Amino acid sequence: MFDKWFQKRKKALQTEKALNRQKNPAPPKSEEVSKRKGEIGEYKINIQLDQMPKEYLHMSDLMIKNSKAKSDYSQIDHILITDFGIFVIETKNYQGTVYGGKDRKTWSVNGKFKMMNPFYQNYGHIQALISVIGKEYEDRMISIVSFTKRCTFKIDSDLRDIKQNQLIVYDVELSEFINRKINVQKLIHKEPLLTNIEINNIYDQINKHHITDPNVVDKHVEALNRSSTTTCEICKKEVSDKVKEFCLNNRRFKGKVYCYTHQKM
Repeated sequence: MFDKWFQKRKKALQTEKALNRQKNPAPPKSEEVSKRKGEIGEYKINIQLDQMPKEYLHMSDLMIKNSKAKSDYSQIDHILITDFGIFVIETKNYQGTVYGGKDRKTWSVNGKFKMMNPFYQNYGHIQALISVIGKEYEDRMISIVSFTKRCTFKIDSDLRDIKQNQLIVYDVELSEFINRKINVQKLIHKEPLLTNIEINNIYDQINKHHITDPNVVDKHVEALNRSSTTTCEICKKEVSDKVKEFCLNNRRFKGKVYCYTHQKM
């Protein structure tokens, strides 16, 4: 009697598990790994920035209104407010060789995957911040783009020059570059660029304009996903990632993407 009940119960549990898997399918393993690596990268950056001197104020994962952005918002990864500059930090989680130039509109990873010049992207974030804290702080903004150590840089050398206000770094050296930049700023300016009162006021203004509504965040993500879809150069029909990769790897198409029909023309 017990054996029959046990077998019946076991079968019911197996059926329940199968239904749950259908309703909530597990994400692809590669997606899970990528997400996990991204989380680890963010954790390393948060640890570094949180260990900076206590008078520096660190903010992360901010959503600020930006009428010039495609989604109407700017999502800013990190801000560090110091007495010798406001560091606006964009983080990237890619693997491979990063090719790019200061004035090039698009960069690439491994010569295949294309992305917007991250400094153009961060410029938009900085403009959104300026609209909140005031234009008088524009010359105190320092743009940093941080990539994981799984990347190799093939970029303009001045983007690694500590005297510049646009810097590309590996995530593990972020705090080192910030400290070096602050020391350079001290040599140039002698006196602090921001008082403690200004630092706190800037922090409060940004915090005041930070949007936490989950519906807004979802709309922002949806808008980014729509803008990232690839279309045929001729008919503007959306193409799959496979077609996109095929075109970008084929010299005949000269870096442009075409749907299957227009590949033959």
